[in-house]
Amino acid sequence: MTALQQDLVRLDDIRDAAARISGLVVRTPLLPCPWADELWLKPESLQPIGAFKLRGATNALHRLDLERRHAGVVTHSSGNHGQALAYAGRALGIPVTVVMPDVSTPLKIEATRGYGAEVILVPQSQREIVAQQLVAERGLTLIPPYDHPDIIAGQGTVGLEIFEDLSSVDVVVVPVGGGGLSSGVATAVKALAPHVAVIGVEPAVAADAAESLAAGMVRIWPEARMLSTVADGLRTPLSELTLAHLSAYLDAIITVSEDEILETVRTLAGKARLIAEPSGAVTTAAVLHHRDELPAGRTVAVVSGGNLDPALASRLFA
Repeated sequence: MTALQQDLVRLDDIRDAAARISGLVVRTPLLPCPWADELWLKPESLQPIGAFKLRGATNALHRLDLERRHAGVVTHSSGNHGQALAYAGRALGIPVTVVMPDVSTPLKIEATRGYGAEVILVPQSQREIVAQQLVAERGLTLIPPYDHPDIIAGQGTVGLEIFEDLSSVDVVVVPVGGGGLSSGVATAVKALAPHVAVIGVEPAVAADAAESLAAGMVRIWPEARMLSTVADGLRTPLSELTLAHLSAYLDAIITVSEDEILETVRTLAGKARLIAEPSGAVTTAAVLHHRDELPAGRTVAVVSGGNLDPALASRLFA
């Protein structure tokens, strides 16, 4: 066993995270979809900050010692993780700084500030560099959006809840950006029921994770190419840690088009009465448009977030 394999998150870590965050995050329901055969939705869009990221952020902050809590934390985020960390940090009295790409949606920028975080806007390619500079300059603790065992364990609680509510599930479909959610969910589901298929989904125009998994190493796509997807939460590359989890536990990864993503945002609003941002709609898009690429049976699609840009919403729902 390699050192990296030894560092993989385990089911016990996810169960510990579930106990730690109980009562601090919403235990989202499974919603049956009579308009789609054998489909249930896991609406993480119903979390207080509108996305699953609250799970990992809450778990990570609660594991900090008092000295690091007092000094404060920093992260880099396109929006949802930043909001989650700000929300959880405010509850614990922990100062939070969020380095965000200057192309982030105004909704996410203002929401992050609204939860009390200091927001620093930088070009997309500089977000991690500036966050590391703040660690060195201010003595802050970095809480990355996905490349950390505590984050992965917190996100994995989504998988625990899916299995608790539908133990007969056959397929779990999860979005893949940096890989924190997909790593945690795949770890939990495979530990509980190895026969259940866990399928990742990403935009076809930003399919770096599929290429990374095929190559067995992290592939970094050009920034301009990643920015071409409307799914802004899925523009980040995998890390070595998330690649290791997905290589161990993910059964397959498929891609969806931009048109399929946007059409599914409309479908979720009209038929499921759920507001989903494009990143949160990719899994349902895979089920609705690529069912022949998925295993048969009872399928749960994780709707990872609902922070839909009002400008985009006005175009989609005009």
